[in-house]
Amino acid sequence: MVHGRVLGRIDHQEAWAHQLELLEVMVARKRANRGRAPEERDPQEHHLLFCEHSPVYTLGKSGSLDHLLLSEAELAQRGIQFHKTNRGGDITFHGPGQIVAYPILDLDCFFTDVHRYVRFLEEAIIRTLAEYGIQAGRETGYTGVWLDATEVLPTRKICAIGVHLRRWVTMHGLALNVNTDLTYFQHIIPCGIGDADKAVTSMALELGRTVELEEVKTRLRQHFAQLFEFEWAPE
Repeated sequence: MVHGRVLGRIDHQEAWAHQLELLEVMVARKRANRGRAPEERDPQEHHLLFCEHSPVYTLGKSGSLDHLLLSEAELAQRGIQFHKTNRGGDITFHGPGQIVAYPILDLDCFFTDVHRYVRFLEEAIIRTLAEYGIQAGRETGYTGVWLDATEVLPTRKICAIGVHLRRWVTMHGLALNVNTDLTYFQHIIPCGIGDADKAVTSMALELGRTVELEEVKTRLRQHFAQLFEFEWAPE
């Protein structure tokens, strides 16, 4: 059973603290269950958090600070926060109009394969986008979800993914650009990818219209459930 929760607009650090709180409870439950007979173990509770963030740049543990193109003063002037995190990946942007999903799952209850886990996150996005007529996929050598180049457009990234695991319990997750203001990405080298033939896009840009966020969340949640084969326990 997975508990689904919509946190609404929330600062990145507050969401991170909430993730850590849930992760600590799940890790403690795993420790307590160790050595117990199956029928005596406390059932594990999993979570999937949806939220939007106030404008923030986050830098993964393998990222370079050189990929942030604004000074501390410029960040303050523009009202953008900056935080280093313990997720994988480089620098990215979170902000209004973007769906951020944080799965807090004990992969011991699913499969202990981090690469398969990331592929499942990508697949949930790919299937969701397909329902809107957006044909997306993967780009060799990169994580996240991408749209192929056209005669007039370069290869475009529409969803960034960065995760962290402790004792096979996951945190962090994905950020899907729905109605995101893409000008924020002009002040970073997104995900550390500075190639001239790579760009960032959004559902709104690709479709030429604003997209209902709650509808996207509902469809994304359904694809999560299908891929991970779990039932929802709404909160």
